[in-house]
Amino acid sequence: MGEENKQSLLKKRFYKNCPGCKVDELKEKQRGIPIKELVLIWIVVLCTALPISSLFPFLYFMIRDFKVAETEEEIGYYAGYVGSSFMLGRALTSVLWGLIADRYGRKPVIIIGTSAVVIFNTLFGLSVNYWMAISTRFLLGSLNGLLGPVKAYASEIFRKEYQALGISSVSTSWAIGLIIGPALGGFLAQPAEKYPAIFSKDSVFGRFPYFLPCLCISLFALMVTIVTFWLPETLHIHKEPCEDSVVAVEAVSRGSFEKEITQDFEGREPDSKKSLIKNWPLMSSIIVYCIFSLHSTAYSEIFSLWAESPRKEGGLSYSTNNVGVVLAVSGLGLLVFQLSLYPIAEKILGPIMVARICGVLTIPLLTCYPYMTLLTGFSLPLLLGCASVVVNILSVSILTAMFVLQNKAVDQHQRGAANGITMTAMSLFKAAGPAGAGAIFSWTQKRQDVAFFPGDHMIFFILNVIEAIGVLMTFKPFLVEGQNP
Repeated sequence: MGEENKQSLLKKRFYKNCPGCKVDELKEKQRGIPIKELVLIWIVVLCTALPISSLFPFLYFMIRDFKVAETEEEIGYYAGYVGSSFMLGRALTSVLWGLIADRYGRKPVIIIGTSAVVIFNTLFGLSVNYWMAISTRFLLGSLNGLLGPVKAYASEIFRKEYQALGISSVSTSWAIGLIIGPALGGFLAQPAEKYPAIFSKDSVFGRFPYFLPCLCISLFALMVTIVTFWLPETLHIHKEPCEDSVVAVEAVSRGSFEKEITQDFEGREPDSKKSLIKNWPLMSSIIVYCIFSLHSTAYSEIFSLWAESPRKEGGLSYSTNNVGVVLAVSGLGLLVFQLSLYPIAEKILGPIMVARICGVLTIPLLTCYPYMTLLTGFSLPLLLGCASVVVNILSVSILTAMFVLQNKAVDQHQRGAANGITMTAMSLFKAAGPAGAGAIFSWTQKRQDVAFFPGDHMIFFILNVIEAIGVLMTFKPFLVEGQNP
């Protein structure tokens, strides 16, 4: 094939009725940082992050008010299942939503996911008993399958030079959710008790003390749902190739044109999904990601239960306001780090080394937590706030590093399926996290006087064991870094 034909291949082909081609055509004309697209991704991810993070400050008191636990020590046990129900629902449906996103588009899945927040998060705030709370959280998780598709969407909506920024915007928005969510849950829960001049005990917010934070999040989700109708679809709906023809030119130079075109452009068949299972760089990063996700979710559950449990049970006797402040401050620190220092750290050290160092640093930090119950006065919130900021920074840095590795391990046309596998596996581990953490927390509260790791020392020791396993799995030959196609 001559030079003239090679030059013709360098031009992209756009198909008139294909939404993905329209996006690609707009990307060709786009100049500068795509602020509009970044904001759209931020608010969509924020919409799905808020219902998760806002729950922790008031979950202890919500379970107590349901009177399902016979003793204070059992509250953590029941709280764990409420926290797990969302992740269990997401685990059971993530692959299905991934398939729907690959077949019908990212946009419908995103709209359905934000709509689910509007409906089922509102119903959760209106829960009158324990089983209604579990059911609404499970349905919310089952129908909110947008996180995987939106990660694929973030890698498709931007030009190549801004794809890294788009992918990191997902983590950044999650960090914003860690700021706003706990603050909403902490300050707006039980409004009739905290703000009697504004909310009476006979009002709907007095009869449903945890409805106000859920209502605020649902109203935000309603606005996001309306905005998502104007989202551009990135899925290509045609059988012929429209990818960058530079790949084809490289194939011609190697004398393997037909084979390469078939692989890169028309290889979106079940064979590509089969190859994902055999892709060890992808699968190893998913497994390590799941271990650290289990740790992160268990820590979030345990921290709130531990801080709000009575001093006599080894806790801090914190209120929802206190916990909301601590979690919001830690989320703010995380946001600053993600936007400024994390990209530099990853560029210098690489994602695997970042994850390894952060995991090692987390272990001694968590060991100090049980000793904070000995502190009083200003030193307690100061040290607890600093420790919480650092732990969250380390945790999210690890998860971001694993997500970067997953992105490097697959082709762009495989990212939807890869994210479906990741979300299913991660959700299963995150479902086990709160349930296991709640049960272990209740068990540890009953062993305050034993000699070997008494009380809360044991639960933080178990967290450290999980973290240590994750760190060990970041070494070769288990974890292998793939190459960005």
